[in-house]
Amino acid sequence: MSDHWQNQREGGNRFWLGVLVAAALRFGHGVMRRLLYLISLYYFLRRGPERRASREYLTRLFGRRASFWQVFKHVHYFAVTMLDRIYLLAHGERDFDIEVTGLEQLQHYVAQGCGVLLVGSHQGSFEVLRALAARCPEVPLRVLLDKQKTPAITELLEALAPDVGEAVIDVSQGGAAITLAMAETCRAGGMVALLADRGRAHETLRRVDFLGEPAPFPIGPWLLASTLQVPVILCFGLYRGGRRYALSFELFTERVDIPRESRHQALDQVLRRYAQRLEYYARKEPYNWFNFYDFWQQDTVQPQAVTARTVHEA
Repeated sequence: MSDHWQNQREGGNRFWLGVLVAAALRFGHGVMRRLLYLISLYYFLRRGPERRASREYLTRLFGRRASFWQVFKHVHYFAVTMLDRIYLLAHGERDFDIEVTGLEQLQHYVAQGCGVLLVGSHQGSFEVLRALAARCPEVPLRVLLDKQKTPAITELLEALAPDVGEAVIDVSQGGAAITLAMAETCRAGGMVALLADRGRAHETLRRVDFLGEPAPFPIGPWLLASTLQVPVILCFGLYRGGRRYALSFELFTERVDIPRESRHQALDQVLRRYAQRLEYYARKEPYNWFNFYDFWQQDTVQPQAVTARTVHEA
């Protein structure tokens, strides 16, 4: 399965997604969680490439061939976090038990007023972070998101929380616009959040070890971090079953420096550290990894979107 992840079709059309959102808000968690087993089974049976990608990932992680039940559990975890996004956006964290660690580190750097870059991955739920941000509304939070990848889902979810939608920085705008929006937020003492484990089409990727084999990671997020020169904090909102999530913050570095004379070595060092933390959390919560494509064989064509030049010219 060598297709790029951006070529995967969206899971559902606007009508059925609208029905799902309406049903979730009408019937509540209990009914929808039971119904979700049937939805997960349908997705499991119909989406062969995603099913095979799940098995390959879990087989790498466990060191033995993953069973059908383990793959189904992986798919079901993804479905649960998608459902929970509806409630998190509509009602905030009130319906959930969210265990938070490392928040004092984040608060320490936010208090300095210099801005913070929050870096996550497609593990668990990033919506947990956005819901928790309601505790400190005086600190702006903007999130980088590819609105073109899942337009129907994005449109419906943003309708539940228009203020959240307005805070999105659409990555399809291009390198200069992205960097300017991030810099403005940091100058205002705010937080910018992004996911750094997937490379968009035509974005530069470099390979570092991940789960026993070199995997391609995008360099764009780290070039942006180098440009912003603000503290970088890793954040992970992992699903723990039921209505429980564990949200963790950990300082990655106070500054990312990518010297021109040793650019590749510096990038590889940063990417290795990031990949190590992803692997740590993948082993801690195996079914929270939601990259349902061949992660180790992403498209590696030469960059046209985010490069050192476009980032630093912004």
